[in-house]
Amino acid sequence: RDYDEAIEFYVKKLGFELIEDTAESETKRWVLVSPAGGNGVNLLLAKAVGEEQGSRVGNQTGGRVFLFLQTDDFWRDYKRFTENGVQFVREPLEEDYGTVAVFADLYGNRWDLLEPKEKKNAETNTAST
Repeated sequence: RDYDEAIEFYVKKLGFELIEDTAESETKRWVLVSPAGGNGVNLLLAKAVGEEQGSRVGNQTGGRVFLFLQTDDFWRDYKRFTENGVQFVREPLEEDYGTVAVFADLYGNRWDLLEPKEKKNAETNTAST
């Protein structure tokens, strides 16, 4: 809906880096953000054009999580996000695959904040013959 409020959310609240913000016209900008240490993973912040696109903002997946933000320290990032006013819609859980909680971005898109459990090396699980 608004480039500047989206940049504010992703950069200030989530700690993403602003990679590019280029005006393409009076109404369109090319805005890329990336999670800190994202290694080339970028998110394009696009503004909806028209009623049809606007009606889907924040609900592209019918309320399901479709973005995953992986961390090496779940509790550090959960605390920081909470302190920055990020809304968590599902509390943290310890699952078989790791620690996870669901948060909503400023438009309602759902994200998993996820710290995967370390996978055991397959070689250490193989019996010697």
